[in-house]
Amino acid sequence: MAKIDDSVKKKVPELRFKGFTDEWEERKFADFIDVKSGKDYKHLNSGSIPVYGTGGYMLSVDRALSDIDAIGIGRKGTIDKPYLLKAPFWTVDTLFYAVPKQNIDLQFSLSIFKKINWKKFDESTGVPSLSKTVINSVSVSVPSYEEQQKIGSFFKQLDDTIALHQRKLDLLKEQKKGFLQKMFPKNGAKVPELRFAGFADDWEERKLKDVTERVRSNDGRMDLPTLTMSASSGWLDQKDRFSGDISGKEKKNYTLLKKGELSYNHGNSKLAKYGVVFSLTNYEEALVPRVYHSFKALENTSADFIEYMFSTKLPDRELGKLISSGARMDGLLNINYDDFMNIHISIPNYEEQILMSAFFRKLDENIALHQRKLDLLKEQKKGFLQKMFV
Repeated sequence: MAKIDDSVKKKVPELRFKGFTDEWEERKFADFIDVKSGKDYKHLNSGSIPVYGTGGYMLSVDRALSDIDAIGIGRKGTIDKPYLLKAPFWTVDTLFYAVPKQNIDLQFSLSIFKKINWKKFDESTGVPSLSKTVINSVSVSVPSYEEQQKIGSFFKQLDDTIALHQRKLDLLKEQKKGFLQKMFPKNGAKVPELRFAGFADDWEERKLKDVTERVRSNDGRMDLPTLTMSASSGWLDQKDRFSGDISGKEKKNYTLLKKGELSYNHGNSKLAKYGVVFSLTNYEEALVPRVYHSFKALENTSADFIEYMFSTKLPDRELGKLISSGARMDGLLNINYDDFMNIHISIPNYEEQILMSAFFRKLDENIALHQRKLDLLKEQKKGFLQKMFV
């Protein structure tokens, strides 16, 4: 591909394949795309033809609405997530399907659809909506059919690579989920279904306070990373919210957490019904809200093991008893520290804890590596979309 000199004020992209120099032609969607409406499918029988809505695949029926590949674009609801529809297919009435006209490449058209910020064309004050009239009136620049094919093929290969990495990431997450289910004893069991060779002893039932102790102070330093946690993302750095020079009167609101120490966020139940526990792994020291129950593992107890044990949701049974006895207020959890520390947990000997922790930490590192690769590919695609279109 060749980069175009910025001084050349022609209707051409910044980056394009060699051999193409002609200006792109400005056209309206109506000139090269035929936007068709989806229909109700409830009168159809079950079959092998996929039915799609704005969120993707829904079910399969015995008739097709289209025998030509097309682009799905939301009429109502999710209007900014266009995607490829492989024929034969049926779409519901909230999803348009756009069919390229003669000498228009499908994959090129899909990239154009993905590049447009469809939300700015929203016609409603409530549920986001698009109309055929609006779609047809949008102006875009289009090159020759041969250049469209080159660009379309390039983005198809990039999309295929992204999809492959997404499948690998999803598989790793499913594998971790399966290992968590099998490597911790199910409620009432003394041993897990799957364990490392050489370990046969029953796991021991203990109270959390028997193997951990509270962490609750700070030494006055307020220039440390300030973190919060979420069920889906773990620790979140709040540097964009705080200047780093937090005023002295706020010191009492934070606990100094050191690497390997843990916190239980019991305040927000929107993402996790019974709260979440995470060990501090990527920071040597950090400040966390004092409202969290912060604690550290005692000798012969692995902090990582405690974190993974909570991620199995097995302690939720104990936490559920506290909630049913009045620990929920205004939709939020309000479990006090002493009650939290008195929950019963099942734990193996220290050597088995260490092996399990290392196994799951390695799995997490692999998941994080694949996530970074996927994020990088998506960023690269975003950059190409900006530079390879007018």
